[in-house]
Amino acid sequence: MSGNNFETASVSTDMMTKQRRYEALVKALHADIFRYAVWLIKDRTIAEDVVQETFLRAWKSLDSLQDEAAAKSWLITILRRENARRFERKQFDLVDIDDVSVADPKATDASDTQQRDLRRAIAQLADDYREPLVLQVIMGFSGDEIAAQLDLNKNTVMTRLFRARSQLKEIMTNNSTIGAQING
Repeated sequence: MSGNNFETASVSTDMMTKQRRYEALVKALHADIFRYAVWLIKDRTIAEDVVQETFLRAWKSLDSLQDEAAAKSWLITILRRENARRFERKQFDLVDIDDVSVADPKATDASDTQQRDLRRAIAQLADDYREPLVLQVIMGFSGDEIAAQLDLNKNTVMTRLFRARSQLKEIMTNNSTIGAQING
């Protein structure tokens, strides 16, 4: 085998290895990354685009991922940067989804109503409290992982999580009191 054929075979093997690694990454983490994107962006269509850009960047820089265990954090970091780039490129006319009232024909069940109320309550939290809470509850990150993700001290993250839960409890209590007064 000549040197040129050996190099070609080596490049081909490297590409196949990279492709398998990438496919495994997408298969394992796409749903979590998409769920986080929808929460962060609050628009499913834009979230799909940002997730696609995220995985494209991940493919391009896959060799920089040294620790497979850190893949989810790595992808979320890429996603957050991609989302920020959206605003650098173009300013959108946005309507705050929390200010829009739309009747949900499927929300007849008490658990649907509770979930909707909980989502609204979480949306009322300041970003500093909401983001760590979502990263912990929805994405399953630990305090240390959230601290690394948000570039914060772990104690700051734990304080924000505590305050987020306290504020959430207060909002939910006030909402149920208001609902009882209206319905009662």
